[in-house]
Amino acid sequence: MTDLLLPPPHRTRIKICGLTREADVVAACEAGADALGLVFYPHSARAVDIARARALCREAAPFVTLTALFVNPQLDEVRAVLNEVPVQLLQFHGDEPESFCARFGRPWLKAARVRAGLNLLDFCACHRGAQGILLDADARGYGGGGEVFDWSLIPALPDVRIILAGGLAPHNVGAAVRRIRPWAVDVSSGVEVAKGQKDAARMSAFVRAVREADEEYPN
Repeated sequence: MTDLLLPPPHRTRIKICGLTREADVVAACEAGADALGLVFYPHSARAVDIARARALCREAAPFVTLTALFVNPQLDEVRAVLNEVPVQLLQFHGDEPESFCARFGRPWLKAARVRAGLNLLDFCACHRGAQGILLDADARGYGGGGEVFDWSLIPALPDVRIILAGGLAPHNVGAAVRRIRPWAVDVSSGVEVAKGQKDAARMSAFVRAVREADEEYPN
């Protein structure tokens, strides 16, 4: 009975991004994803329009956070999505300043493309209103490139919720969680069979690897 009084292990949140098919939304929720990402960047192979996004959102399970990803959008583009799609969180992957990200009355994340020479402390200081800072590889295409960046470039970032992305997959996410101890992890290409087409088994394996790493956190 004593074990019941112990606090649970830390639970790393999991976001699966770049969903384009209803069946994949269902499978991601069944696998245990905490959040789903819909890409509204027209140049992405995983981009969806408003009609497609609404259809995908209808398949999401309760209490799963729906996230809209943008890259250097116009104000009207974001507002059009918010008017038509029931997303709860915004994610900005371009060069958007905090003043832009905060204009929409929704919680938001800001992505940093990690590379040598980037001062992440200054970056976080310039985006204090973000609910989290997403660390991604400095790859072409603004995310989803399947490239892992050098985790040693991540400094200590006290009081910052870190979402780790960039080339994560079932085979390496456990090591990432153990080493970085992020607030959350974000995966796209690492659970795909083709761009925008997720694999149910890979999503389940990804979630399982994160949970196994979580069990090693000290109580």
